Amino acid sequence: MEVLEKGKGPVFTDPDPDAARDFFRKKSRVKKDKTMSLKKAVETFVNDGDYLGIGGFGANRTPVAACHEIVRQKKKNLGFAGHTSTHDMQILSAGRVYDRIDMAYGVGLEARGLSGCSRKYLESGAVTVSEWTNYALSIRLQAASMGVPFLPMRSMLGTETFDYSGAVAANCPFTGKKMALVPALSPDVSFIHVHEADIYGNARFEGIAVADIELANASKNLIITCERLVPHGEIASEPHKTQIPYFIVDAVCEVPYGAFPGTMPNEYFSDEAHLKEWMAKERDPDAFETFLNENIYDCEDFQAYIDRNGGMDRMRQLRRQEFMINGEDE
Repeated sequence: MEVLEKGKGPVFTDPDPDAARDFFRKKSRVKKDKTMSLKKAVETFVNDGDYLGIGGFGANRTPVAACHEIVRQKKKNLGFAGHTSTHDMQILSAGRVYDRIDMAYGVGLEARGLSGCSRKYLESGAVTVSEWTNYALSIRLQAASMGVPFLPMRSMLGTETFDYSGAVAANCPFTGKKMALVPALSPDVSFIHVHEADIYGNARFEGIAVADIELANASKNLIITCERLVPHGEIASEPHKTQIPYFIVDAVCEVPYGAFPGTMPNEYFSDEAHLKEWMAKERDPDAFETFLNENIYDCEDFQAYIDRNGGMDRMRQLRRQEFMINGEDE
């Protein structure tokens, strides 16, 4: 197909499906115990320079614990898929762990306002940005999960988002209609937080999925963090509920309240007071540095972070709030 237009944004990952296939061909499909600590999972699977994918939607079912651990281990020069990024981007920006980003939605924490930390980091010149829509990034992940180098779509054409993306425009060979072609996106490593998983990596979650299924299938290495481990027999008894199968998962980390201070559907509501505190601390660089030391760098693990911010009493309050909002009685 003849290229009619081309965005000037960079493409950070190789869209060649055969290159990805070579990787997946060597990946083990053995059904084995994949449980490990989150610390070990980040040490093992996240390397400086990798391209990182983060699951969830906004502050909903976001693998916050994984973001903390990546920052705590001071990973650097990562690529990052800013798909529906809110607090996760805020954390990763605070640690300055990424230096290139495919940006669709970020900087904002939705109705909570803008993250000064994320904004300053993007404006610092230390980050190379390629712009996309949320839908475009979903389609890019879909392309990778299908094993094709690109997929066509009809949005973005005629917009500045297209101009600053890595997409190209071409006429459809069947209809002659102009289409935007977006390249496959296959992260080196991704983290997805779920409600339940077994030791092999079979995972299931509740609530909105957005692009997590596509992200799971597109990622070369996939780390599942879960609220709780459940027996394999429980998973096997209802196989239709498994959204992510074991053979694409590389590690399983049990991290209760691993989406805090965000929302976990039917588990706990977001801690709006703590998110507001994050936003407020960002305004003062010295106060924010102290805040980060107290809440990430000086914490041995995510449980220590929870203990510093209300512990189980606070988690129970957020759990009650989630059930009250859903009109249920715990």
